[in-house]
Amino acid sequence: MEALGRRGYKIAPFKVGPDFIDPGHHSRITGRTSRNLDGWMLSKNYNLQCFGSHARGADIIVVEGVMGLYDGYDGKTEAGSTAQMAKWLGLPVLLVVDAKSMARSAAAVILGFEQFDPELTFAGIIFNNLGSKRHLDYLIEAVEGNSDLPCLGGLVTDAMTSIPERHLGLVTREDHTPGETSTDHLANMIEENIDLDALIEKLPMIKASDGTEKRPSAVAPATAVRIAVARDSAFCFYYPDNLDLLETHGAELIFFSPIAGDDLPGGVDGLYIGGGYPELFGDKLADNQRLRRRIKEKSRDGMPIYGECGGFMYLCEKLIDPQGNGYPMTGCFPFTTRMLPRLKALGYREITLKQDTVIGKQGMIIRGHEFHYSDLQTHASECQHMNVYQISDRKGLDRPPDGYLVRNTLGSYNHLHFGSQPDAAGHLVKNCLAYRQLKEKQK
Repeated sequence: MEALGRRGYKIAPFKVGPDFIDPGHHSRITGRTSRNLDGWMLSKNYNLQCFGSHARGADIIVVEGVMGLYDGYDGKTEAGSTAQMAKWLGLPVLLVVDAKSMARSAAAVILGFEQFDPELTFAGIIFNNLGSKRHLDYLIEAVEGNSDLPCLGGLVTDAMTSIPERHLGLVTREDHTPGETSTDHLANMIEENIDLDALIEKLPMIKASDGTEKRPSAVAPATAVRIAVARDSAFCFYYPDNLDLLETHGAELIFFSPIAGDDLPGGVDGLYIGGGYPELFGDKLADNQRLRRRIKEKSRDGMPIYGECGGFMYLCEKLIDPQGNGYPMTGCFPFTTRMLPRLKALGYREITLKQDTVIGKQGMIIRGHEFHYSDLQTHASECQHMNVYQISDRKGLDRPPDGYLVRNTLGSYNHLHFGSQPDAAGHLVKNCLAYRQLKEKQK
């Protein structure tokens, strides 16, 4: 993206799958908000509409895939895969092949990918993690005799290109912003080792389709409600579409930072706390006692509050970090969360609301995903009465209770995409409006 941008192209970035971190790096490089596309969480028409709307004005569209080309929701279908999205959007695939410790076998791998789905088109191959330039020459010889896909170059392993990782993936753009020297180095590597001219020449001219499923028209009340959104290094996992849909329904979003010591913004009618890394900032979150007290007071007062994953952990009574240190949180839920040394849950989730909540009526279905290393240190029998989610994954309805409601405070480990059920954003805004109107009557 940086290399293409240096040539003067306007780049529209997208990411396949339920990822928050990669789109942040895309946005930093291109100056345009990167959008998530997902063939399982979101309908085909929603994806086409999102793609069409946010590709406008760009010269080149770059869509980063997810996992392997054909990997998705399960092993039986293409749902949620990069291949599915490429076909929906009519885009060719640039196949990146990890060539570490591979020689002629790379040709067999490429041939399998090339023939697995005849409906896919390919722009070419790039080899990654090469041992040397001679390694690339060897691989090109193997491919030329066995595949029709052109090789556009390859990258030799370079320590300077690495981005730090931690337990939920790459370090976020909030905590890792490569300097100009590092970014230039990355772009130079692409320019020097990838045939960008040949790649650009192979790209098709496309007319982005908006699909047939339009986003909801604004239903803003006479005076827009104000929703406070926690956003900083501790709470940075938000789908841009979720925020956009709230605004479409009439919300004014007010951003604030719990770890910077901010208080809850004045005059707000609701609160949205997304996921992130509260376990890395337990001391700062605990030190901001004024905000913790204020959020608990608002929860008791009936303000609509919605927290996801890291935001849910912050809404609980206590957080125990990886070193065993305990920190008091807001106490809206009587739970303790503890970080584990291993992954606790990962995968797509479909949520059915068992009763009315701040984001929807009983029976509403919303899709999302779950990805966390922490665990709820509470027996199910103690919190069963609070559970308002029926959760299914690809194995069926066997997920534990994981959506809790206390008054109008809703928390869960699940990251929900409001695009899977656009009415969810509208319900949150309406509940915030109802809260404000109630408070005005009580004055």
